[in-house]
Formats: sequence, C-alpha cells, structure tokens
Amino acid sequence: MTKILIVEDNEMNRDMLSRRLIRNGYEVVMAFDGAEGVEKAGSENPDIILMDMSLPIIDGWEATRRVKANPATSRIPVIALTAHAMSGDRDKTIAAGCDDYDTKPIELPRLLGKIQAQLQKAKESDGNS
Repeated sequence: MTKILIVEDNEMNRDMLSRRLIRNGYEVVMAFDGAEGVEKAGSENPDIILMDMSLPIIDGWEATRRVKANPATSRIPVIALTAHAMSGDRDKTIAAGCDDYDTKPIELPRLLGKIQAQLQKAKESDGNS
C-alpha cells in the first residue's frame, strides 16, 4: 500500500485530507509541523509527502530543503500544498526542492492526479538507477 506523509498543522485540513486519501486506498501518516515532518520522512519512509508550506517550528520550504538534502529521504517526492497562489509561489516551492505544487482549497481529483504522476515518475527513476 502506498504511504503518504501529510505535513499539515491545521487539524481540519489534516482530517479532511487524510480521510479522503484513506478512502482512495492510501496509507496515511501525519506530522503537525515542519520539524516533525522532516523526522517522519526518515522514520516512516513514505512513498510521497504532501507538505503544507505555512508550518510552525520550521516552514514547509525549509522542511523540504532538509528532506531533499538528506540522502536517506532525498528520493521521496514532495508536493507542496499552499494557499499561496500568487505568481512566483510555484517557482519558490520548486526552488526549495518540491516536485510539484497544488493550491488550497484542495481539489481531490487534481491532487490525486499529481500524486499518481509523482509516484510514477519516482518508480521510473528507481528503475533506471
């Protein structure tokens, strides 16, 4: 079963997203701030990370940089989830190391498509190494 790490400090967003992903057949683990997200990326070995960018302790940009800088977790795809939909925000998340970007409020069909695309890309790159 595909394991998704949700790094989200808003309880309502976390609950709604986790229930919808579980209904779609995913295993879900959660972190409540950026520091815990970095720690769980290493301990839980998720297949993909959904990273809120506005997080306490360390923000999603810094958490993503730390995940991508660690050889043990650098291969894990990260999709940024953010209410920031201004021009340049997508570029900022990609520059931090995110593999894709989605805006809140979340449209589940669009997000599921992005999750599948990133999992497929990760699978193909693992096959080539």
